Amino acid sequence: MDQDFRITLRREAGELQAHVTGPNTRENTFGYWLAICEAVKQHPVERLLLVDELEGPSLDAADWRALVAEVGPQLGRMRVAHVKPRGVDTVEHCVLSAIGSGLEAQVFADVHLGALWLRYGQQQEAGPGA
Repeated sequence: MDQDFRITLRREAGELQAHVTGPNTRENTFGYWLAICEAVKQHPVERLLLVDELEGPSLDAADWRALVAEVGPQLGRMRVAHVKPRGVDTVEHCVLSAIGSGLEAQVFADVHLGALWLRYGQQQEAGPGA
């Protein structure tokens, strides 16, 4: 299936900034995350600021879990601020799955709050066995 989303990537001092627009489908969501993974593979970064402006119903919890299972290992222990200005919907399922896979992730409705947390927010302490 053809991808009908648009992604813009920009790097800035150890950070990848991604902006995504288009219809909110499973294929588009997986597609933009795979594009992010490829960009990180080519030039590793420590942080990702993702502004996700896909339009339409969000993925369900099972799709978010499948997505994180696929892309989580490719991102390592990256810190991710997932900004959904159109509303967070069910993206919290993605964040919970991401945290479970070792990523440090939070979801935001406001890009400025997401960027502040990404750069200056409290780092999570490594727990036992980490």
